[in-house]
Amino acid sequence: MTASNEEQIEVIDRKRYRRIIWFFASITAHVIWWDLLVGRVFKGSVRRSRPLRFRQMSRRFRVLAVDMGGVLIKLGQFLSARVDVLPPEVTEELAGLQDEVPPVPYDEILVVMIAALGDVSNHFSQFEREPLAAASLGQVHRARLASARASANDQTSESVVVKVQRPHIEDIVRTDLAALRVVARWLMRYGPIKRRADVPALMNEFSTTMWEELDYTSEATNAERFAEMFAGDPSIRIPAVFRQHSTGRVLVLEDVSGIKITDTDVIEAAGIDLSEVTASLFDAYFQQIFQVGFFHADPHPGNLFINPVGPPLSSRSGRSRSFQLTFVDFGMVGHIEKLRGDNLRQMIVSVTQRDARGLAEAFNGLGFFLPGSDLDRIAEALTRVLDQMWGRSLIELSQPDPKEVQELSREFRDILYEFPFQVPQDFIFFGRALGMLSGLASVLDPNINPWSLVEKYGADIIRSQEALTFSRELLGEWARIFLTLPSQTKRVMTAAESGRLRVTALPDRSLLRRLDKIERRIGRPNWSLIAAALLLSGALFYVNDEQMMGIVSWILAALMILSTFFR
Repeated sequence: MTASNEEQIEVIDRKRYRRIIWFFASITAHVIWWDLLVGRVFKGSVRRSRPLRFRQMSRRFRVLAVDMGGVLIKLGQFLSARVDVLPPEVTEELAGLQDEVPPVPYDEILVVMIAALGDVSNHFSQFEREPLAAASLGQVHRARLASARASANDQTSESVVVKVQRPHIEDIVRTDLAALRVVARWLMRYGPIKRRADVPALMNEFSTTMWEELDYTSEATNAERFAEMFAGDPSIRIPAVFRQHSTGRVLVLEDVSGIKITDTDVIEAAGIDLSEVTASLFDAYFQQIFQVGFFHADPHPGNLFINPVGPPLSSRSGRSRSFQLTFVDFGMVGHIEKLRGDNLRQMIVSVTQRDARGLAEAFNGLGFFLPGSDLDRIAEALTRVLDQMWGRSLIELSQPDPKEVQELSREFRDILYEFPFQVPQDFIFFGRALGMLSGLASVLDPNINPWSLVEKYGADIIRSQEALTFSRELLGEWARIFLTLPSQTKRVMTAAESGRLRVTALPDRSLLRRLDKIERRIGRPNWSLIAAALLLSGALFYVNDEQMMGIVSWILAALMILSTFFR
């Protein structure tokens, strides 16, 4: 690269950096103006206009992301998949980001390939100029290998897909991440976010994964590990890797094209049951997360395909056609440490058994609560939530009854006031994957009962040997408690008899606040009580022929009552 080219790229990067910063600054100013300032005065009108404003902001972001590409496309794809928590005005506007990433011209892609592979004709006998798909960091072309026996394991399939990085993508990613780090520091200036999430740390984890995704050698290793993981499952398909034709910037994989997982009409027309597709998707992720601890962290619709197996079945057969669930793009993966995995398994077993206390402890072990949080009170809230939500379908869960929400808010207002929740630093991609899976389930089968899946997976964990080990540890803990209970009880009774027993009450912040309010009220004059005394005094004056004093007492009492009313 010449000095003039490097200079030109540096100028483009500075412009790109300023453009990203300016966009997020304008969004921040918009939110502060409407929701924090104007919303305090005109609550109703601001609330009614919020969907339109969300749509306009989302459209602006989509235009920016399509124009600039890079990390912004990744961010938009993540948001578009969160149909379970984000309003439709946002997800609908960003949904197109899965498909409308502009491709790089073939001549520029060819330059990258020559730099990575040398003479391209030594690797491919045919290479399609038009890309099969364009993504944020690279794009995919169909091709045919120059040799039929081209892979290390002597495969004979010549049809492949070639994933090539975009030119100067490393400079683009470096610029985008630098700008987003500035935005992360802005967010840390907001108290509630600062107390509950280390946004710069989350950005560091995101940055690490982005750089790993740019290393196609690492992605090839991930793909081979997934192939090994599902080697015995014919319902899951992982493309084979052609290592001798791949480098850090070019990746050659088996062509496994199929039906995009969100093309529900096409899937149903092929005779495949959407509920079975949903179940297969969740089964695959259950194995990845709870059994192996290694999972595909980017399950957006462009990375999941359905391949029909065998001939179409007659509609009179009443059976669904067999299929394979195909995964592609293994650049973004997640790893779950053993401790995290133990807590995740405890979480799903606790939900299965409706054990709110165990669920609270699992969440606490995963780092979702601030230090010193009242787990007993949180367990009470989780009990109510489980009782109310158990058995409901996904669409019912996404549209809760406002009355139930209000009732829960009133009952557990102390938890909402304290808000003891935080975002664990190393759960950004786990949460991303679960959010995308929930969004896909909402598209494929909104009437699915997620609780039946939880019970199924919980039963699998309980039956597994690891769950038995967990149960033995739990029984051992109970045994230790049972054996030490008599001696502890004796010590307490001895201390009570000798007068050395002390009881320490932990501070209850909500109770302290209520007592403080009562104390302040007692400290102020009680006008209602004074008014009652004046009414009684006026009556006594009046019956004892002191009419004037009685009338004055009644007037003063009326003034006291009016004062109380206006207060």
